[in-house]
Amino acid sequence: MTAIEPNVVPFASPAAASGAPFVTTPVAYDAILLAGFGGPEGQEDVIPFLRNVTRGRGIPDERLEEVAHHYRHFGGVSPINGQNRVLKEALEQALVARGIELPVYWGNRNWAPYLEEVVPEAARNGHTTLLAFATSAYSSFSSCRQYREDFARVLEETGLGETVTIDKIRPFYDHPGFVEAFESGVREAIEGFLAQGIAAPDIQILFSTHSIPTADAERSGARDIDWGEGGAYAAQHLAVAAWVMDRVRQSVPAAADVAWELVYQSRSGPASQPWLEPDVCDVIGELPARGRRAVAVVPVGFMSDHMEVLWDLDTEAAEAAEDAGLAFTRTPTPGVSPTFVEGIVDLIEERLQGRPNEERAHVTSLPGGFDVCRPGCCENVRAGFKPAAAGVAP
Repeated sequence: MTAIEPNVVPFASPAAASGAPFVTTPVAYDAILLAGFGGPEGQEDVIPFLRNVTRGRGIPDERLEEVAHHYRHFGGVSPINGQNRVLKEALEQALVARGIELPVYWGNRNWAPYLEEVVPEAARNGHTTLLAFATSAYSSFSSCRQYREDFARVLEETGLGETVTIDKIRPFYDHPGFVEAFESGVREAIEGFLAQGIAAPDIQILFSTHSIPTADAERSGARDIDWGEGGAYAAQHLAVAAWVMDRVRQSVPAAADVAWELVYQSRSGPASQPWLEPDVCDVIGELPARGRRAVAVVPVGFMSDHMEVLWDLDTEAAEAAEDAGLAFTRTPTPGVSPTFVEGIVDLIEERLQGRPNEERAHVTSLPGGFDVCRPGCCENVRAGFKPAAAGVAP
């Protein structure tokens, strides 16, 4: 890792401002910022919400309406805001139980409560040293850097850039608290199919995550690490899936004969733009030709059962399996399980204590997991770099 000049991380706490990849100095944070994606909470919210999500891309409302039917199917209400309300409450209770007296503010990128409202509220309350937990576990533009850019934008637009700092919790894709739900879900799925008389070689496990543009995937993660095809984004998902299968095979010997692969879903770009493949529904359609009789879809890229899970997996993938004559199950996301909430508290304690990297909980051997994102990581190929908090400037 190359040396970094001092004070190259904008909007950072003094401990993070030098740009070192891991912050090993304890920081007395004033509050936790739970940063979410946001979602509509009624039919009249759907199009305005989708305009926010696609801002700057010039997509007409007629095309947005093609996506809107996913939300309209559920009354125009995304489950994500409700899930974050429950998560906020659970996190507050877990912090108190651990003896950590920090308030939790919740703000969204694309719908109320907006970060633009919540960060000034925190500042008015005297909470100016914030530690952000973004509700996305992996490294990519949309799951990490875009949150960091929004933090910087909010601080600049509200005039709080000189008084408020925002550090960000590391990508937590391989924290034990996050992956436990996927391990137990895969184990239960395999045991359930075996109990139905379906032989292990006839079972397929599909680990599914959100597709992103291939060019963005290749630029995900630190630039001085060779992540292989698909960048850090693909490497991290593959490593978690491999760990899950290895653990399941230790407790269910028959699982050694169960095949698995990583698939993608929820593509939204033009056909001319390459996105990560293969698509989950396309692969499901091919499974009978491989001799499979059952498929378990594991939403390994998702923290909770939001719209991409309820529609793309519980609806479209389930229909694809039915059409293919396959037994189907979708395993749980971490949601607000006690294990996951305690895992978030552990991630918070890492920064409160300045815990060295070698003492932090993780289940894979991948490098990275930086407290301060590295120069040039997770570039948006279409828009280029914008100012971003919690990372070294490109």
